[in-house]
Amino acid sequence: MPYSQRIKNCMIRFPNCKINLGLYITNRRPDGYHDLETVFHPVPLQDALEMIPASESNIHLTGKLVAGNNQDNLVWKALRLLKRDFPEKVGHFEIHLHKVIPMGAGMGGGSADGAFALAMLNDLCSLALPKEQLAVYALELGSDCPFFVYNTPQFASGRGEKMEPVTVDLSPYSLQLACPNVHIATGKAFSMITPGPAPFDLRTIGELPVSAWKDHISNDFEAPIFEQHPAVASIKQQFYDAGAVYASMSGSGSTVFAIFEKGIKARFEASLETFYFE
Repeated sequence: MPYSQRIKNCMIRFPNCKINLGLYITNRRPDGYHDLETVFHPVPLQDALEMIPASESNIHLTGKLVAGNNQDNLVWKALRLLKRDFPEKVGHFEIHLHKVIPMGAGMGGGSADGAFALAMLNDLCSLALPKEQLAVYALELGSDCPFFVYNTPQFASGRGEKMEPVTVDLSPYSLQLACPNVHIATGKAFSMITPGPAPFDLRTIGELPVSAWKDHISNDFEAPIFEQHPAVASIKQQFYDAGAVYASMSGSGSTVFAIFEKGIKARFEASLETFYFE
């Protein structure tokens, strides 16, 4: 394919991360997974993902260092997944993934990359798959990957794949993320949880003022993670000391986020990676 045609057919998109508004682990399943209840909320901290048609497929990673083999990356797995079922339509691509979202931080950056790759391939290869079918493929990549197919606030249950839209308006507030240099292994985090009934119905989160979230909405992972990593607990307290309306760890950590009135944010040591969104 001529270079000009390859560039014409290339695509670049920007996979964003998520935070969890509340997270309850309700049951350990016979298949080894856990049932949970949470609200996924998109956040505009983004990676960059580019795909260009090529004679053979390759993936190149830049930005933040990603551990493991490139062929274990969910973007690469997304390509192999659709090529498995649509060998006549899904060709080869030169893939460039630039990582900005911290890894192992409870923000679903890798899951977002995989889900966005599915959507890009769907368009580039004219597969015409509806979002519902893309979500089925995304679940093969990981439990929270289907969220990024929809990428709007969603109440999630089951493994995280059963979703229904919820109304959450954070536009009157600013959002700050703090990402300590602590990698939390998801499997280890789940092993420290004792499942139980959710203490609050997160499907009704939109009916509860954000100012009341602190007294009603929690993350089951916080207690064991804070015990093992006091520095993560300290970040949450510093957010509240700075005037946060609500603060919580996202997912299984280690990112902690805070919701502030506009124009207010916490000040941390320069060594702590933070992001702020008005």
